Amino acid sequence: MKIISLKITTILSLLFIILCKAQTLPLNTALYNIPQNAYLKETNNELIPYIGTYKATFQGNEIILYITKEENKLMDYGDQKFYSDVLIIKYIVRNSNGVILQDTKNSNIAKIELYSNHIYPNKNIIAFYYSGTNCGVGWGDIYLKKINSTQISWQYRPDDIILDDSKCPPGTDINIYLPETKDLIFTKQ
Repeated sequence: MKIISLKITTILSLLFIILCKAQTLPLNTALYNIPQNAYLKETNNELIPYIGTYKATFQGNEIILYITKEENKLMDYGDQKFYSDVLIIKYIVRNSNGVILQDTKNSNIAKIELYSNHIYPNKNIIAFYYSGTNCGVGWGDIYLKKINSTQISWQYRPDDIILDDSKCPPGTDINIYLPETKDLIFTKQ
């Protein structure tokens, strides 16, 4: 009797482990089709071509993008949580005199996020969520389109509002330094 009970317990435990294991899905899975705690995994090297350092000049400012890949990033949308392979962008913006206007690569500014949240594989486009910087200024969407092995096209659509002005002290820099434009070409370095 103990052997049968042990076998049943073992089988039920294995079944529980299998059923509770997170489901792995492709990166371009629609948000409404993602179950809780699923993992959106890069399976076809969709992100790899974007990784690297890219430069562009816009209105006299030099913008350098540092694009890296992060695996298993928690995506928390309140009632929906899952994990995903994403691209992370850190950047430096310098004016024509070489003065750094904004630097997310070397600074430890908390809560500035710029990560991929959707991929359009048939269009070679990756969409990014940008949290904005000081007080949430500039939050919005950025789209990168792969043109060739050394160039990407940039489109940035900011929502020019302060998310919470009660947390924004007087004198805080609320300028948007990223290029607010479409079709800006960045070249891989």
